[in-house]
Amino acid sequence: MLTIEQIPQTVQQVVATQRIIDMHTHLYAPSFGTPVSGKNTTTDPAGLLLWGVDELVTYHYLVAEVFRVVPATKLPYEQFWKMTKPQQADHIWQHLFVENAPISEACRGVLTTLSRLGLDPNEKSLNRYRDWFANQNASDYIDKVMQISGVEQITMTNPVFDDNERQRWLANPAIGDDPRFKAVLRIDPLLRAWPVVARKLTDWDFPAAAEPDAASIENAKHFLRHWIKLQKAIYLAVSLPPDFRYPTNDAAQTILDKVVLPVCAEFNLPFAMMIGSRLQVNPLLRDAGDMVGKSDIASLANILAAHPQNRFFVTMLARENQHELCVAARKFGNLMVFGCWWFTNNPSIIDEITRMRFELLGTTFIPQHSDARVLDQLVYKWTHSRQIIGNVLAEKFVDAAEAGLNVTRAMIEKTIDDLFRGNFKRFLAG
Repeated sequence: MLTIEQIPQTVQQVVATQRIIDMHTHLYAPSFGTPVSGKNTTTDPAGLLLWGVDELVTYHYLVAEVFRVVPATKLPYEQFWKMTKPQQADHIWQHLFVENAPISEACRGVLTTLSRLGLDPNEKSLNRYRDWFANQNASDYIDKVMQISGVEQITMTNPVFDDNERQRWLANPAIGDDPRFKAVLRIDPLLRAWPVVARKLTDWDFPAAAEPDAASIENAKHFLRHWIKLQKAIYLAVSLPPDFRYPTNDAAQTILDKVVLPVCAEFNLPFAMMIGSRLQVNPLLRDAGDMVGKSDIASLANILAAHPQNRFFVTMLARENQHELCVAARKFGNLMVFGCWWFTNNPSIIDEITRMRFELLGTTFIPQHSDARVLDQLVYKWTHSRQIIGNVLAEKFVDAAEAGLNVTRAMIEKTIDDLFRGNFKRFLAG
């Protein structure tokens, strides 16, 4: 049994060394190609694996931030987008990291990543970093990043309606065989743009009508079965807007009820719903132009109640939704709340949400995922999240000890392993 004084240090020690399954990223194996030059790496301009300092610094969080320092009245959006990626990175570095204090979470993330890679984050130019990354082999660098971040498995996001990625799978199904990565079948247009999807399915020899009839439903199911098998997908996923509602008696509900969820049940796969992104509020910012909106959890509860045979991973983007989402999870065992997504992935909000989840759900949730789009981001996102989650968990164990619980190291180790790996693996298995 640990004393109350021993608990915080023990929790932080265990959290610091805990291996992690990152259940949601936008990262890819080297077989998907990389546009970044590196040692013994073939450059693929349309490649999907992003890594290196220019990708790290031009991440869309930082693009949005730099336009607050150098607004479009001084540097028009179209002029910025005409720059090469290194030119964009130099612009961002100069204005956010050299001329101003880089204390936002996105800026701090770059500093943490560079430091943990053994680089000095105080350089006035990106050139030394570029030289360092040019000497990295992509596959070996993945191993290095996974070792530093403590991630043992990376879960990809594989949008089947993205032509670039789709063609890569069709040309080489073995593209997904890298054991470090697992595939997730992403199907947003099925629920967000059925008439467009129906035309695509027809072109791909899965005939479908603009109004989903019985034949369309069967062919859409065959389409999902085909891609689940091809990708060896471990779950299906969709991102939904804040105005998503259920029931609605429209094509989206028909496809959800009669195609997506039955196929998930058939393959014993969970369905992940990421709800609350309002796309292209400022289209001139491109990927940086999306925003957050408050979502309707009553609609989620309706889905959970209507489909008790299915399991759902759910995360929501708005801070205002987090309490109600936790309460919903208390009512539905087929709901697994996960992560602090996108605009909630900031230290003060992670702290608040994690405390609330421990208080309402005990240890039956997944506290974090990285949502990384650039490989290097695994380093800072897990470095920062480990510290916050560890601090909150230590306080909760101290609270329990003060209430009379005999807290042991074994208890702490099991709890932390459940949070970072076990809960995901068990919910995935069903």
